[in-house]
Amino acid sequence: MVKLRTKIFKGAERDAGNMALGDHLRELRNRLLICAVAVGILMIPAWFLYPWLVDFLNEPYCVALESSDPDANCKFLETNLLDPFALRLKIAGYGGIILAMPILLWQIWRFIAPGLYRRERRYALMFTVTSTLLFLLGGTIAYVTLSRAVDFLVSVASTDVEVRSGVANFVKLSLFMILAFGIGFQFPVLMVALQMVGVVTPQKLAEWRRPAIVVIAVTAAGITPSADPFSMFALMVPMYLFYELSIVIGRLLLRRRRKAEMAAASTEELV
Repeated sequence: MVKLRTKIFKGAERDAGNMALGDHLRELRNRLLICAVAVGILMIPAWFLYPWLVDFLNEPYCVALESSDPDANCKFLETNLLDPFALRLKIAGYGGIILAMPILLWQIWRFIAPGLYRRERRYALMFTVTSTLLFLLGGTIAYVTLSRAVDFLVSVASTDVEVRSGVANFVKLSLFMILAFGIGFQFPVLMVALQMVGVVTPQKLAEWRRPAIVVIAVTAAGITPSADPFSMFALMVPMYLFYELSIVIGRLLLRRRRKAEMAAASTEELV
């Protein structure tokens, strides 16, 4: 009975991996429809998260303003009456996507999994989980450094200028900062993936260490929306540490692959 179930499962898996183009398109349509419905439904609770988000982002804004002037008014100042409503719609859209992210990732995984080997599935799931955790870590660091970035931007304006930001502009800056750090923290995943497919080797990455520092510095300066030095270094230092970590992981993977090849070769010789 167990063997029969195993055969049925393997046969279904093989059929899923060898579907015709029309079947693939229908499968893609169904997955996209589920994703769209999930995002649309979860936009409703995201709409009501808008006040919480404004309070959440107002804290680093207040900390930055009060560090230079304890009596500063840290409420957002908005001169365009339509901006808060448009911003709330955007927050509902972004929030719906974020809340639906587990469903979206699961649908993507269900679509591509039948075409992967068992080892590839394991690596794909590992990379997905690692990328998500690194993105959350990058977003957290971006939020922590946000007050220092605002403090720098306020200090540049001089003491004779009262800096008050609109809620739409500040939320846009904050989201772009979180997105930039989240993308920057995907750097080690990219480096490890390139080593796994053989595009680069750990030895080459070690040789390219000096030019890599320059590239990382330029990249960090380019994708940091606030353009302040504190945020740039807060992104550049982890990216360089991730570069070194990817070299170590690449060497471990290469050593493991060589051991597996040697074991397979010895098994063939015995046979």
